[in-house]
Amino acid sequence: MELSSNNQDTRERNVMTDSLSPEIIRLLLVLVATITAHFIVRRILQQAEKITSRSNNIWDDSLVRAAIKPVPVLVWLTGISFVLHLIHRQTGEQLLEYIPPARNIGVVLCVAWFLLKLIRELAEKIIVARTRADEEIDRTTVDGLSKVSRIIVIVVAALTIMQTLGFSISGVLAFGGMGGIAVGFASKDLLANFFGGLMIHLDRPFNVGETIRSPDKQIEGKVEHIGWRQTRIRATNMALVYVPNALFTSIVIENPSRMSHRRIRETIGLRYNDLEKINFIVDEIRSLLKNHSDIDQATDGEQAIVVAFNEFADSSVNLMVQALCKTTNLAQFHAVKQEILLAVSAIIAKHGAEMAFPTRTLLLHQAAA
Repeated sequence: MELSSNNQDTRERNVMTDSLSPEIIRLLLVLVATITAHFIVRRILQQAEKITSRSNNIWDDSLVRAAIKPVPVLVWLTGISFVLHLIHRQTGEQLLEYIPPARNIGVVLCVAWFLLKLIRELAEKIIVARTRADEEIDRTTVDGLSKVSRIIVIVVAALTIMQTLGFSISGVLAFGGMGGIAVGFASKDLLANFFGGLMIHLDRPFNVGETIRSPDKQIEGKVEHIGWRQTRIRATNMALVYVPNALFTSIVIENPSRMSHRRIRETIGLRYNDLEKINFIVDEIRSLLKNHSDIDQATDGEQAIVVAFNEFADSSVNLMVQALCKTTNLAQFHAVKQEILLAVSAIIAKHGAEMAFPTRTLLLHQAAA
């Protein structure tokens, strides 16, 4: 009885051994190896993320964060493609012949995914690091380089995928050249805006956060965003203005945010009766400006302060008062200007002179009797 039971167990083990062919064993080993590799890679990336988060180097942190998702996907892509390759060898299924090019395309997409995330992470980390260190950061340049880099990655990935699929790159480029001419005529405005945005990023006439104005198109406001097609400007009345980038290549742009000084330029009219007092008034106003702490005394080697008798007007003799204020803040500038104008008014009153206003003298001649 015991001998028959042993024979039955032996037969069951032989059946199980026959059912597990070498091909199935290989498939199971590959799946186990893929799962193990995925687990190990995830653990390594998680530990690396914890370590790099404590460092001040933006590169290692960006590399790890960019690799968290693409690398595990690449591990599974490699494992599944190898499993399908083994199945193809065993069964000869024709559909599985497309696995190698599909795997290559998947690898290219994973690499492009990683590079795109790396570029985005680096751009964000650079801005955050400079802001945290209270250093000047040109957001427009960082954003422009990030966009150009992403476009390059996408174009290279697309060309690599087309080559993997068997297309001739030279033929694709030649076709793109001929097609580009037709597309260029059909979308000239779109291309003009694109190159206009590119010139803004290269020449940097203004950056995000700066205030600009154009006397040609009556555009004035704070730049909020510079895109590849249009630029968003918050106008002085808080309305949001969308300006096509191509417009900036043909108009004059003033950038008050980059001015070094603000200018005080006023014309003060005195009465003709005060003509003999002008020299004393001019000297004292000039002395006031030269001793004022908020007035720049010289710029680029030229005298920045000008106070002079300037014009015989219809109802007044005009004094020109010109000076450069050190502050560029608009509110502070108007406060300084108000202080100076009130002081000038006090000087005029001190010398017994008065401000002129439009007058007309009428002479009446009495007719002879």
